[in-house]
Amino acid sequence: MEARILAKNDAIAAKCRAWLAGREIVALNLVSSPGAGKTTLLERAIADLSRELPLFVIEGDQATSNDGERIRAVGAPVIQVNTGTGCHLDAEMIARALSELKPSVGSLVFIENVGNLVCPALFDLGEHAKAVIFSTTEGEDKPLKYPHMFSAAKVAIFNKIDLLPHLDFSMERARENVLRVNPDAEIIEVSAKTGAGMQALYDWIRVQLTAAKQSVLV
Repeated sequence: MEARILAKNDAIAAKCRAWLAGREIVALNLVSSPGAGKTTLLERAIADLSRELPLFVIEGDQATSNDGERIRAVGAPVIQVNTGTGCHLDAEMIARALSELKPSVGSLVFIENVGNLVCPALFDLGEHAKAVIFSTTEGEDKPLKYPHMFSAAKVAIFNKIDLLPHLDFSMERARENVLRVNPDAEIIEVSAKTGAGMQALYDWIRVQLTAAKQSVLV
C-alpha cells in the first residue's frame, strides 16, 4: 500500500517538477519541527526579496489559515492548504495549489510544509530542493534523530542563532551531526528575528535561480 501511494505521488511530483522547470521556477520545500521559525523566516525573506524577484507561497498546515494570513500581510500571493489529519503535503496538493496560484516565469515558490520531520521526508513534491530549518532551541542531536529528513535536504538552515548566548547549544557539534548524516548538505546560520545571516541564505537562493535558468538553456 505504501509503495503504491508513493509511486502515485512520485508520478505527480515528476509532472510538477517538469512544469516548474519549463518556467524557470524554483520551488523550495521548507520543512522543520513545529516552532522552528519557518513562517517568521518566510516573512523576513519576502520583505527582503520581494523587490528583487516575484515570490509565491504555498502554506501547509493541518488546520487554520493563521500562517497564510501572516504571509499575505507581508505582500506575497499565497495559497493555504490544510491537510486535516494528514502530517505532510503531497504532490497532488501542490499540483492543485500551483494551478490556483499561477506563479510567474522565473519566480520563487516557497512551500511551507506541515511542521514534522518524519512524513515530509518521504514525499517528493516536485520541488527544486528541500530546506530543513533547525532551531538552536532543539538540541544538537536533531539530525541524528531524524536522519531521513536531513539526508533528503539540500540545505540545513540553523535558525535562532540570536539565542545562542542563552542556550547550552554547541553549533560545532550540530554542524558535525548534519554532515555526518548528509556530507553534501550546505549549512547556513541565521536569525529570522534579527536578520543575521539572511544574506547568505539569499545568496544561496540566487544560485538556485541561476541554475534553474541555465538548465533550460542546456
